[in-house]
Amino acid sequence: MKLVFKTLAVLNKAVLPSLTKRRVDLSKASKLQMALLGWRTFVTMRALD
Repeated sequence: MKLVFKTLAVLNKAVLPSLTKRRVDLSKASKLQMALLGWRTFVTMRALD
């Protein structure tokens, strides 16, 4: 199961945009940006466990 999340983490890094590089203010982020941030955090946490 951990391999699945590690693979997803690599795909996230390659495909999805980095919000920190774009300097997105979290207090002004859209719902889509917040969902993207939540997804990336979820996958990263599962890959590190």
